[in-house]
Amino acid sequence: MMNMTEETKPICPTGQRSCCPLSSTLDIVGDKWTLLVLRDMLVFKKQVFGEFLESPEGISTNILTDRLKKLEGFGLITKNAYQQKPVRYQYQLTDLGLTLRPLMFEMSRWGREHLANTKTLPPDKQAAYTEPTG
Repeated sequence: MMNMTEETKPICPTGQRSCCPLSSTLDIVGDKWTLLVLRDMLVFKKQVFGEFLESPEGISTNILTDRLKKLEGFGLITKNAYQQKPVRYQYQLTDLGLTLRPLMFEMSRWGREHLANTKTLPPDKQAAYTEPTG
């Protein structure tokens, strides 16, 4: 088995750890919270910080803050102030963020088919994965 040295190791010009599209996508949405935040926005129409905290998975405030910043940094969501004192923000999916809808649908479908004790979303919520929002 060949041992890769720094000299022979492939380098991705964009600075990611890998040029593999799957690896690069997982760098953005592959942790245990990011897709749940996106799900809450897409399916449950959550837009403000406190609404995300009400999700049954129980995300902590520091993790939520980190994930919202990360999603905004990658252009998947936007943040707009809706109140000035104190400043409060509303978050919305961008067109780029909405392109994750098929991925989320397939992951949800896989879970329903292969994992015990998962629930099927009501039709109006399930439609959010496949129908344009707006």
